[in-house]
Amino acid sequence: MARQNKKLKSLSAGRTAICKQDQSRFSARKGRTIIRSHHQLSKALADAEKTGDDKLVTQLRKDIERNGGLATYQQASLLGQSNDRGGDSSKVLVDWLKPRMAGRKRPLRVLEVGALSLTNACSQWDLMAVTRIDLNSQTSGILQQDFMQRPLPKTSAEKFDVISLSLVLNFVPSKEGRGQMLQRTSQFLESRADQRYNDEDRRLQPCLFLVLPRPCVINSRYMTEERLGAIMSSLGYSLSAQKSSPRLVYMLWEYRAEAAISGARFSKEELNPGFARNNFSIVL
Repeated sequence: MARQNKKLKSLSAGRTAICKQDQSRFSARKGRTIIRSHHQLSKALADAEKTGDDKLVTQLRKDIERNGGLATYQQASLLGQSNDRGGDSSKVLVDWLKPRMAGRKRPLRVLEVGALSLTNACSQWDLMAVTRIDLNSQTSGILQQDFMQRPLPKTSAEKFDVISLSLVLNFVPSKEGRGQMLQRTSQFLESRADQRYNDEDRRLQPCLFLVLPRPCVINSRYMTEERLGAIMSSLGYSLSAQKSSPRLVYMLWEYRAEAAISGARFSKEELNPGFARNNFSIVL
């Protein structure tokens, strides 16, 4: 489909320096507070940068540093994913893919964006060959890289069968940036319709594993399940599996390049009026 010509903005653009933090264990409540505060401050910073309010930008960067920066946010996220808190979202991905892998011998090539752990469920399954990237890698097994700056594949061998965006899209501070990220995922996947693929490959379409906070989908003024489905459909994705927990929505989207709608546009549009709703949105 047609691509926007404007330069893609780095996910790390406008972020403050990372503060080194004590590695002490957070309580679940404190971890959620840190994560929520970091998201709110990052969104406010992106808005201030867009309007050119330099004084507010400086203040918000100080606030983010005071809150612990990206390193503390990652620590809280990692602890939230620990097994004793039942937070490893990749368990859901593995559970969905295992039945489709019957008789398959070649491991799935997986790109895990925003990777925090080398020991999650997808890392322990021998039918997944995982490439892990993150903006602020905490270990040598995770490449420090911005997905929006990752070089585009030049050959099919550089593409992936599965891309994981678990609690990543909601971290992008702008609605336009979220749309660009979703568009970019398709460039790292390829359809299986071509006859050069064998039956083993065609049985499993390339797919995107998308995990979002539940309020982003069910309690936003500008987003609904139907709107998200329409956006994804325009990019060539179809919903293959979905489940919800009290806090999260897990989705598996299969990709077919031939299904993409060239030139599709989605603006910020109020869909759910109401005082108590959030402002999460995606613009294409």
